Amino acid sequence: MATVTVEVNGRPYAVGCADGQEQRVQMLASLFDTHVRQVAGEVGHVGDIRLFLMAGLMLADELHEARQGLPVVEVPGAPSHDGVAEALNAVAARLEKIVQGL
Repeated sequence: MATVTVEVNGRPYAVGCADGQEQRVQMLASLFDTHVRQVAGEVGHVGDIRLFLMAGLMLADELHEARQGLPVVEVPGAPSHDGVAEALNAVAARLEKIVQGL
């Protein structure tokens, strides 16, 4: 098993992966980092856990749309990315409270 150090939101993280998969893990971490930085730019500094959760949800949404074959369409009157970010921030805050209570 190999270990790769990736950087997300300016911080290094050691990640284990199968031998030969190091470059793929770095590419995926770079994609994740892009989403984390996008969320951080929209909502400000809210802590790594919340940023990571929100970025993960964005990626999960993109994956779901890709699996469904649905095009991304802007709908008049629908929440903007800012509205989605606010909703994700609220969900993250609730999850954080639940985790802290465990």
